Amino acid sequence: MEDILVKIDEYIWQLPKNYKGCMLVPGRLYLNDKLVEQLEKEVLEQVANVACLPGIQKYSLAMPDCHYGYGFCIGGVAAFDEEDGVISPGGVGFDINCGVRLIRTNLTREEVQPFIKELVKTLFRNIPSGLGSKGKIKLSMGEIDDVLEEGVYWAIKNGYGWKKDVKYIEENGCIKNADASLVSDSAKKRGLPQLGSLGSGNHFLEIQYVDEVFDDRVAKVYGVEKDQVLVMIHSGSRGLGHQICADYLRYMEKAARKYGIKLPDRQLACAPINSEEGIRYFKAMNCGANYAWTNRQLITHWVRESFEDVLRIPAEDLEMDIIYDVAHNIAKREVHKVDGKLKRLMVHRKGATRSFGPGCEDIPSKYESVGQPIILPGDMGSASYLMHGTERAMEETFGSTAHGAGRVLSRAKAVKIYSSKEIKSKLESMGIYVMADSKGVLAEECPEAYKDIDIVADIVHNIGISMKVCRMKPIGVIKG
Repeated sequence: MEDILVKIDEYIWQLPKNYKGCMLVPGRLYLNDKLVEQLEKEVLEQVANVACLPGIQKYSLAMPDCHYGYGFCIGGVAAFDEEDGVISPGGVGFDINCGVRLIRTNLTREEVQPFIKELVKTLFRNIPSGLGSKGKIKLSMGEIDDVLEEGVYWAIKNGYGWKKDVKYIEENGCIKNADASLVSDSAKKRGLPQLGSLGSGNHFLEIQYVDEVFDDRVAKVYGVEKDQVLVMIHSGSRGLGHQICADYLRYMEKAARKYGIKLPDRQLACAPINSEEGIRYFKAMNCGANYAWTNRQLITHWVRESFEDVLRIPAEDLEMDIIYDVAHNIAKREVHKVDGKLKRLMVHRKGATRSFGPGCEDIPSKYESVGQPIILPGDMGSASYLMHGTERAMEETFGSTAHGAGRVLSRAKAVKIYSSKEIKSKLESMGIYVMADSKGVLAEECPEAYKDIDIVADIVHNIGISMKVCRMKPIGVIKG
């Protein structure tokens, strides 16, 4: 790849505009030498293709965890001018608002370790997981419309959570510009039975402990310290989000032809942001995002109940507050500086996380002095990171950073090389108790199938687009 990419500095590589004739801006990839060697050629094609879309600003970006995806690469970020740019389902993905939530406790690793097997078993029993898993809540079509438009407020109104939870969720757990009438009945029917379930694949729930603190000042603001036990939830919008994406991809292909948009790849089907088609997709996508936040809220409620059941201590006394909840797959209207001027943009983050710095009004007031929390999950046997947003990210990446480790092995290849039995045994030898809904998922999602999370965290930290606060390691894992 070095013969194609231009090295700007140790961790920044540029894909020149002349790589592809239709490119309107260069590509920019955040990688070290090792990740450049591992980079799939298809990722460069996707970065270049995104750079060809109308209205794109500054760069087509790829984070250190980038790998091949649908339309955009996973780990891709692109911002489009609101007046002459486009919105694309391929820039959001099928799992709308797949995201991560981090919950604190006032417990230490030493206090939790004797209960870890019982905790994991109770969580596994209380939180449905796996492919096609169904939640414990039975909704009517009218009720799911309320979920899609009210988000986490619906959950709290119905007794699933604490009023203060909304303060520590991106968008307060509800994007107001959502219209359930623009979501198909088939999408709603897929979502009806799945609300409050973990799902499958790379989705997980982990009990973790803080292994190392890098920034005492920010850690204190976030309420974390060494050896503290935290709970991480990684889930999304399930079948509902997938169906919304599938429905609107077909719709957007027609829109692209209607508006004369030349697509370098049909997977980048799109429409002008302010067109009827663009507005309809945006409002439907927001419904998917609200569903995902509600989904994680219900899981949070059952996490708290599970800890109460096992430890015989109320969740309030365990101080099980949400540290933060961030979206990975979403397109959002934001204002950023481009060429020295503030512009209204539609920022697509596909397998990428918001990284808003200090002073931003869109983050909780408690965190304004240090920037928003960023949750960078690893996978089972590896570490995860809590980081904070920066001014550099606001200047360089439209307030964006990486979202996790990023795959290096396909699921099919991982299963050929590893067995779930040996992965389970290896994890337990490391002191990690794991339960999974299906036998194959542990092999599919083994740590070896992913990039080194420490490398990803180091790169974004060294560039300055998000900074390390602490590293967490798992002691209990539930995989879908």
